[in-house]
Amino acid sequence: MNDDYAKNEIDYIRRYEAAGFTDQYRIVENQLENLETKNRYAPQDVTILREHRYEGFSNPSDTSLLYVIQTKDGSKGTMLASYGADGNDSIHEFMNAIPESNITTDVMLPPDADE
Repeated sequence: MNDDYAKNEIDYIRRYEAAGFTDQYRIVENQLENLETKNRYAPQDVTILREHRYEGFSNPSDTSLLYVIQTKDGSKGTMLASYGADGNDSIHEFMNAIPESNITTDVMLPPDADE
Protein backbone atom coordinates (compact mmCIF):
# COMPACT_ATOMS: atom_id res chain seq x y z
CA MET A 1 0.00 0.00 0.00
CA ASN A 2 1.19 3.51 -0.79
CA ASP A 3 2.30 5.33 2.40
CA ASP A 4 0.70 8.56 1.17
CA TYR A 5 -2.71 7.14 2.11
CA ALA A 6 -1.75 7.26 5.77
CA LYS A 7 -1.37 11.03 5.44
CA ASN A 8 -4.33 12.04 3.28
CA GLU A 9 -7.90 11.25 4.29
CA ILE A 10 -9.42 12.12 0.90
CA ASP A 11 -7.61 9.14 -0.65
CA TYR A 12 -9.16 6.83 1.95
CA ILE A 13 -12.59 8.36 1.36
CA ARG A 14 -12.30 7.73 -2.38
CA ARG A 15 -11.27 4.13 -1.80
CA TYR A 16 -14.22 3.53 0.54
CA GLU A 17 -16.58 5.20 -1.95
CA ALA A 18 -15.33 2.85 -4.67
CA ALA A 19 -16.20 -0.05 -2.34
CA GLY A 20 -19.79 1.18 -1.88
CA PHE A 21 -19.45 3.46 1.17
CA THR A 22 -21.00 6.40 -0.67
CA ASP A 23 -23.28 8.02 1.90
CA GLN A 24 -22.17 11.07 3.88
CA TYR A 25 -23.42 12.16 7.28
CA ARG A 26 -23.61 15.01 9.75
CA ILE A 27 -24.88 15.40 13.31
CA VAL A 28 -28.24 17.17 13.71
CA GLU A 29 -30.03 17.45 17.05
CA ASN A 30 -27.89 14.68 18.59
CA GLN A 31 -28.62 12.28 15.72
CA LEU A 32 -26.62 11.11 12.72
CA GLU A 33 -28.26 12.42 9.54
CA ASN A 34 -27.73 10.97 6.07
CA LEU A 35 -27.13 14.03 3.87
CA GLU A 36 -28.94 12.54 0.87
CA THR A 37 -31.95 10.74 2.37
CA LYS A 38 -32.26 12.94 5.49
CA ASN A 39 -32.83 9.77 7.53
CA ARG A 40 -31.71 10.20 11.13
CA TYR A 41 -30.21 7.63 13.45
CA ALA A 42 -29.73 7.32 17.19
CA PRO A 43 -26.36 6.05 18.46
CA GLN A 44 -27.68 2.49 18.90
CA ASP A 45 -28.69 2.46 15.19
CA VAL A 46 -25.12 3.10 14.00
CA THR A 47 -22.11 0.81 13.66
CA ILE A 48 -18.60 2.18 13.33
CA LEU A 49 -16.86 -0.26 11.00
CA ARG A 50 -13.50 1.46 10.96
CA GLU A 51 -11.80 4.61 12.20
CA HIS A 52 -8.74 6.31 10.72
CA ARG A 53 -6.85 9.07 12.53
CA TYR A 54 -4.78 11.72 10.74
CA GLU A 55 -2.36 14.37 11.94
CA GLY A 56 -2.14 17.72 10.18
CA PHE A 57 0.72 18.27 7.74
CA SER A 58 1.82 21.61 9.16
CA ASN A 59 0.61 21.12 12.73
CA PRO A 60 0.45 17.63 14.25
CA SER A 61 -2.08 18.86 16.83
CA ASP A 62 -4.56 19.37 13.95
CA THR A 63 -6.05 15.91 13.98
CA SER A 64 -8.99 14.51 12.06
CA LEU A 65 -10.89 11.25 12.30
CA LEU A 66 -12.48 9.42 9.40
CA TYR A 67 -15.36 7.22 10.51
CA VAL A 68 -16.55 4.37 8.26
CA ILE A 69 -20.21 3.87 9.15
CA GLN A 70 -23.13 1.54 8.54
CA THR A 71 -26.63 2.23 9.83
CA LYS A 72 -29.45 -0.11 10.85
CA ASP A 73 -31.18 0.34 7.46
CA GLY A 74 -28.03 -0.53 5.48
CA SER A 75 -26.77 2.96 4.65
CA LYS A 76 -22.95 2.86 4.32
CA GLY A 77 -20.60 5.80 4.15
CA THR A 78 -18.03 7.99 5.82
CA MET A 79 -17.88 11.03 8.05
CA LEU A 80 -14.80 13.18 8.57
CA ALA A 81 -14.46 15.01 11.87
CA SER A 82 -11.81 17.36 13.18
CA TYR A 83 -10.45 16.41 16.57
CA GLY A 84 -8.84 18.42 19.31
CA ALA A 85 -9.28 22.10 20.18
CA ASP A 86 -11.05 22.87 16.90
CA GLY A 87 -13.13 19.68 16.92
CA ASN A 88 -16.89 19.50 16.66
CA ASP A 89 -18.02 18.34 20.10
CA SER A 90 -21.43 17.16 18.84
CA ILE A 91 -19.79 14.63 16.52
CA HIS A 92 -17.55 13.24 19.24
CA GLU A 93 -20.38 13.14 21.78
CA PHE A 94 -22.50 11.17 19.32
CA MET A 95 -19.67 8.77 18.44
CA ASN A 96 -18.91 8.22 22.14
CA ALA A 97 -22.59 7.34 22.71
CA ILE A 98 -22.50 4.48 20.19
CA PRO A 99 -22.62 1.21 22.14
CA GLU A 100 -19.29 -0.60 22.31
CA SER A 101 -20.96 -3.64 20.75
CA ASN A 102 -21.54 -1.49 17.63
CA ILE A 103 -17.85 -0.71 17.14
CA THR A 104 -15.72 -3.07 15.08
CA THR A 105 -12.59 -3.08 12.98
CA ASP A 106 -13.70 -5.95 10.75
CA VAL A 107 -13.85 -3.85 7.58
CA MET A 108 -10.52 -3.65 5.84
CA LEU A 109 -9.44 -0.70 3.74
CA PRO A 110 -10.33 -1.49 0.11
CA PRO A 111 -7.27 -2.04 -2.06
CA ASP A 112 -6.09 0.81 -4.23
CA ALA A 113 -6.94 0.32 -7.90
CA ASP A 114 -3.22 0.66 -8.67
CA GLU A 115 -2.16 -2.11 -6.28
